[in-house]
Amino acid sequence: MQQKIILVTGGTGAQGGSVAKALLAQNKFAVRILTRNANSQNAMTLKELGAEVITGDMNDIESLKTAMQDCYGVYGVTNFWEHFENEYQQGKNMVHAVKATGISHFIFHTLPDYNKLSNGKYPTPHCDMKAALQEYTKLLNIPATFLQVAFYYENFLNFFTLQKAADGTYYFGFPQGNTKLAMVSVEDIGGMAATIFDYPAEYIGRTVGAVGADDTCEKYAAVLSKALGKKIKYNYIPHDVYAAFDFPAAGEIANTFEVQRLYIPNRQIDMIESYGLNPDMLTFESWAKKNKTKIEQAIKSEAVV
Repeated sequence: MQQKIILVTGGTGAQGGSVAKALLAQNKFAVRILTRNANSQNAMTLKELGAEVITGDMNDIESLKTAMQDCYGVYGVTNFWEHFENEYQQGKNMVHAVKATGISHFIFHTLPDYNKLSNGKYPTPHCDMKAALQEYTKLLNIPATFLQVAFYYENFLNFFTLQKAADGTYYFGFPQGNTKLAMVSVEDIGGMAATIFDYPAEYIGRTVGAVGADDTCEKYAAVLSKALGKKIKYNYIPHDVYAAFDFPAAGEIANTFEVQRLYIPNRQIDMIESYGLNPDMLTFESWAKKNKTKIEQAIKSEAVV
């Protein structure tokens, strides 16, 4: 019997790659990935693992329809930090292509509406845009599951690397305060998505949170201290102070944490379901141990304050 096909958009990226690899390892579905560059190293690796690689562009709806031809399911992910305001149109293109090709199960990476949560006080485009795409998908009555992914553990390797203080200790900081911060490894998204595709009747129409850990930043700092053998602290930086920092999107990132601090007290239920969907999920402690060398390499020791 021929396997049903699932198209993974963003298959050469971190999240899409996780989904593609999990589906290939499970071997219940045939896997097709959409990429702008079929000759990239990531595309070639997935091809060697058994994926069909097809060239397309999120800005070209006809290429999306072609890629979805004969597919049972689609895993959809868009990237605000690469395309910014254009993400919404790219998302609409994907949704329209899903509708036009009669996809039976669409898993769409979305996020909560932070602007709505804060009654308009803290607009957060990279979240709000994905939330709008979720509502748009619902309006078209598409058989979809919405996967809302927490803060990546991997952010400690790039966006929020540890900084070295003048006293020799290390720290990370943002406006999360004492409120629990939900996090997850990007590597574990694939296992969750693969299980969701296995249970369409139970998951179509649902919003699922992907959470591997849900604890305070002080606890995460203690975990990092233990894993790295260094004294690491969490530095609470108030919203207005962080928003005034001189780097692109400082205001938006400040808003992200402020909404979480004020309006999302915990995501314990999401975490319980995540481990049910993917029992191999990494705790933050297990991730930190596994990635000790990478975390140390990412430390910006020159940033002494």
